[in-house]
Amino acid sequence: MKTDQWAPPCNSRCNNKYTAVTQIPWRIFCKKGCDADAETWEDCIGECDEMCYKDPVFKNQKWSSYIDRSPGSASYSEECFRACISGCAYKFDVSQEKTNEVHSREPKPEPEVTRTKRIVAETLVRTTDNDEIANTSA
Repeated sequence: MKTDQWAPPCNSRCNNKYTAVTQIPWRIFCKKGCDADAETWEDCIGECDEMCYKDPVFKNQKWSSYIDRSPGSASYSEECFRACISGCAYKFDVSQEKTNEVHSREPKPEPEVTRTKRIVAETLVRTTDNDEIANTSA
């Protein structure tokens, strides 16, 4: 029995579009587009945008975008967005032409983490200079 018989039609279309092993992440994001809670095409686009691009998790704390579970680099975020939009298009029966017209948002610049890196580096230096560190083994 083929898995296409068990999967919803939208998910089956994602399976067919992203068949290669190297495309598994994009297949998953396509299926997330299929399974989105959005009730309209526009809402689904918004959900894909939220899912695929890093935003700070804590308000006014740019460093917290590293906690966000989006794919990471700008190119991965774009691939994620394209795959998710495909899923939305399958869900709402939107044509390929209309899907191609959708543009993702501009990637935000990487968060400023130099201050955090400096604090961590200073802490490591202080810790390694301290002669009172116990020598224990696991």
